[in-house]
Amino acid sequence: MAMIKSRLLNQRSLTSTIIGVVPKEPEQHLDISGNAPLHTVGTAAVVVQVTGISWPQPAFTLLVTGLCRFRLEKLVMEVPYLVGVVTQLDKLAVDDEDDENQELMDLIQSFRLEASKLLGMLDVSNSTVARLKKMLGTLPAHHLADLCASLVSASFIEKLQILDAVDLSERLKKALPLLVRQIEGLEMLHKSPNSHTEKHYTVPPKTKVMIIRPQRGMFSRNDGVIPTDDEGDELQELQNKLRAAKLPPHAYKVAMKELQRLKKLASISPESGIIRTYVELMAELPWSKSSPETIDINKARQDLDEDHYAMDKLKQRVLEYLAVRQLKNSLRGPILCFVGPPGVGKTSVGRSIAQTLGREFHRISLGGSCNQSDIRGHRRTYIGAMPGRIIHGLKTVGVNNPVMLLDEIDKLGTGIHGDPAAALLEVLDPEQNCNFVDHYLNVPFDLSQVMFIATANNTKTIPPALLDRMELIFVQGYTQEEKLHIASRHLLPKQLEEHGLTSHMLQLPLESIKTLISYYTREAGVRTLERKLGALCRAVAVRVAEMNMDTTGDLTSKDSGRTKLPIFLDEAALQDILGPAVYSSNELWSRLGQPGVAVGLAWTTVGGEVLLVEASKMEGDGELVLTGHLGDVMKESAKLALNWVRTSAREYGLQIDGELLSRTDLHIHFPAGAVGKDGPSAGVTIAAALISLFSERPIDTDVAMTGEITLRGVVLPVGGVKEKVLAAHRAGLKRIILPKKNEKDLHEVPDNVKKDLAFVLVNHVDEVLQAAFAGGFPTVTSPQDVGSVMSKL
Repeated sequence: MAMIKSRLLNQRSLTSTIIGVVPKEPEQHLDISGNAPLHTVGTAAVVVQVTGISWPQPAFTLLVTGLCRFRLEKLVMEVPYLVGVVTQLDKLAVDDEDDENQELMDLIQSFRLEASKLLGMLDVSNSTVARLKKMLGTLPAHHLADLCASLVSASFIEKLQILDAVDLSERLKKALPLLVRQIEGLEMLHKSPNSHTEKHYTVPPKTKVMIIRPQRGMFSRNDGVIPTDDEGDELQELQNKLRAAKLPPHAYKVAMKELQRLKKLASISPESGIIRTYVELMAELPWSKSSPETIDINKARQDLDEDHYAMDKLKQRVLEYLAVRQLKNSLRGPILCFVGPPGVGKTSVGRSIAQTLGREFHRISLGGSCNQSDIRGHRRTYIGAMPGRIIHGLKTVGVNNPVMLLDEIDKLGTGIHGDPAAALLEVLDPEQNCNFVDHYLNVPFDLSQVMFIATANNTKTIPPALLDRMELIFVQGYTQEEKLHIASRHLLPKQLEEHGLTSHMLQLPLESIKTLISYYTREAGVRTLERKLGALCRAVAVRVAEMNMDTTGDLTSKDSGRTKLPIFLDEAALQDILGPAVYSSNELWSRLGQPGVAVGLAWTTVGGEVLLVEASKMEGDGELVLTGHLGDVMKESAKLALNWVRTSAREYGLQIDGELLSRTDLHIHFPAGAVGKDGPSAGVTIAAALISLFSERPIDTDVAMTGEITLRGVVLPVGGVKEKVLAAHRAGLKRIILPKKNEKDLHEVPDNVKKDLAFVLVNHVDEVLQAAFAGGFPTVTSPQDVGSVMSKL
């Protein structure tokens, strides 16, 4: 009696462990629960090797060497593994044949002859067949019958009969007819008219043969599994796909080399799945497949105008690319980068460009990515390796010339796994991306036909080397009039459709839209405006749902009688639905007109903002207090402005000396302290506020200013002029003081905004003071005139 255990939990303990291998009964022997019971005869075997993979799902394979047959008497345990009581049926060691049994000797001799004949008909180039021929003469008869039975095509029941044949003579008698039948089938195959295509029958159908060398205790992959017909068909289909993909010579050579390796590997080998996935990717990539372009300049202009309002500079650049593309087909795809605040339509413009060109569109979100493998892929030696998002995107779209949008490129991070922004240098370089090498693919791929479009809110966080490879197109915020057109032409129809409404149910007059824009939204884009319109549509949808439609097209309310369509939403209805106005200009005007208060202009990633600067003085120890969550640059601007005021005080008739400042504390505050503020554009505003404080004269309430100053009072140019001007226009201001060197930036400001504003261009702080104060700010030509000037003030 022997007790055989099946332990599959601990892989390391399996090597050199004896286990029992028991087949299940055929399907016709199913029990009441629908499960096939275990066969009574099994094989004791020694585990030689354990192989397995953990991705995409765990799968393990045992390589075993058979020892002897046994009969399963009963099961004594089923959990966590099967333990049974068995009886050995044949010997563990194989003895030589019994010379006294002549009948058995003749049977063995006949079996060896037929086996030799079968092996002669197989493909000798296969290493497994060659080894079998060498071992045939010395292979013991006990092993000979079992091995040849596994070579031939036989049913499951026939193989069970050979397993049940414990007596060697009976086993040979059952296996010999199967061997003869296989030989006759091969002879008929060779005699058929189509047999000239193959000299040898390479593999018996649905047969796997493993040659095991127990003395070495190891398994050679090249001695592995002879592939089945189904597997061979799959490999042939994969090879046909590679040929149809029209790979470049260098890539085709690598792919075919990997395919040949795959053919030699056993299907149970972990490396087999890795190579198969790689070859399938090579076959599915669009090496030479392009989508046809439909270039019509007039139609493209019309489509862009219909999809997006304003954005003249961006549309012009796209039309220029289309015109050149129409004249020269070999033009490489440009690397465009749309820079602008959120909600202005940067991503949707990229999709419209793809539709205009007739190309496929693929979007890659780079926000928060901090691993260079997202761009270049993983090495194939890693578990769970996969190609980068660029190659994966090309596989998804199926063409090599899509419009690929790299969204939020300014929000790339840097981690322990490399810098993805550095990995994009090769992708976004027109001179290098024709030979882009993905780590997983490991062969060059041509990206020169891809039209890359990147989007960003701010260029400060983009590395200079990456920024140099892209053509920047700044998308500015919208004016009030532009928002009005966008809301009436695009946003409102979209929201009506999404909420199941029509223009016959809801009417929103232009005056209501203007009120919505002025008092409920204050942003550069239109996302908040779209959300507010959605809130109005939901309120009307509730009203419509509570009513019953009659045959005349009227809505009959249960509470208020008959209400005719459409429902008009005036300003009072807006307040009932959305609540009180979020933004009001009265708040700004109530804080102006006081000494020490000035209006500045700031640029943010969401557009321009009106920035108040408040200054006050009090008795103290001469400290300068700065509040409002300021950055280092703005703190330096405040100190610079104070020093200029101190050095120029006598020129403007102000008695500011060291004694006065030593017993006076100055407090400069920027309201909205929870919002971070920084940038070199507040020097002019701080200086004007300090002059207003010390002279006790208020600055005009309709003036806003921006610019940086030097110690000599020179006004330096600043950025974001259009956004700042639009912010002043939204706030209802009438005059804007700008540096003279920023005059060139005014051509970006819409004409309708210029008509409502007066621009004062200055080179020195003195010009700022003359424009900011009513009646100007007189200067003192000599020290004797200080008293007279102060008396006039």
